[in-house]
Amino acid sequence: MTTVELRQLRYFVAVAEELNYARAAARLRIAGPSLSQQIKTLERDLGVRLFNRDRRSVTLTEAGSSLLPEARDLVSRADGLQHRARQLSGSKPLRLAYVQWLPPDLSARTSAVAQVHTDPWVAPSHTQAARVADGSLDLAVCWVRTGDLEKLGLRAVLVGAQRLHAVTSRKDLGEVAAEDTLLLLDDDPTWQSWNIYAEQVSRATGARAVRVSGSSLTGQAFFERVRRSRRPVVDNPKNHDAGLPSDLTRVPVVAPDIYWTWSLVWRADDDRAEVRAVAEALRREPAELGLDGPAAWLPGDDPHGRRAPGGAASA
Repeated sequence: MTTVELRQLRYFVAVAEELNYARAAARLRIAGPSLSQQIKTLERDLGVRLFNRDRRSVTLTEAGSSLLPEARDLVSRADGLQHRARQLSGSKPLRLAYVQWLPPDLSARTSAVAQVHTDPWVAPSHTQAARVADGSLDLAVCWVRTGDLEKLGLRAVLVGAQRLHAVTSRKDLGEVAAEDTLLLLDDDPTWQSWNIYAEQVSRATGARAVRVSGSSLTGQAFFERVRRSRRPVVDNPKNHDAGLPSDLTRVPVVAPDIYWTWSLVWRADDDRAEVRAVAEALRREPAELGLDGPAAWLPGDDPHGRRAPGGAASA
């Protein structure tokens, strides 16, 4: 028997109250296509059509109108249960750490379900995941592999993704094939996750991987490397939002479109309601982040990729 998720009922209630998918999506802070897909999944699982929809309007069906009061009641009771659980637990803040990226709407998404304290210690992905595993943290946003989760006893949900670009001094490029790019690796332990990821990109696409030193993966040192390189250089996530010098251009990497994912991780044996509530509040669907496209690529051991024949991940 298919299980109906509370999240889907929240989506149903929002669309029913707004009678507009765009407004409901904005209210829920999710992408419109993802909301539409979740409603279709709920309709399939319930075996009834909830909405009549066309290009101009959205209305409740008779079945939708009948089920709406019960859905509202279930969502309200679940919210009350979470609130009561926080009271019983003493409402201690959850400690959340990150590498260099956090969901921009973190507070808006989590304030209703838990107190979240952002840890000031910014550290590499493998360090943050280990801190969660040993109990120093409750949650962390980091890059992890399926094997990391199993080894450390963690669970994860997808909370973000970045499509990687390459930086070049050429002005005539609109995009660059992955096999024509250069990937910089650094043996400094702080770059462990990036090195693992970049080596997988190189093996999968034919991109050239080169080891460097001297802080050449970020900032002005990175841009100097780009200027000296004959190939466009793939921009790593840490440098992704850095200001670009006027003589350089950032172009998308294609064939395939390469993505880096961000996971929210917590201990698999941590069954606190507020931890699960934060994970649910921050979780994003692959379709919202562009990971469902036929050209999207993730490493074979990424926990958020679709499994293809032979065990490779294909978003």
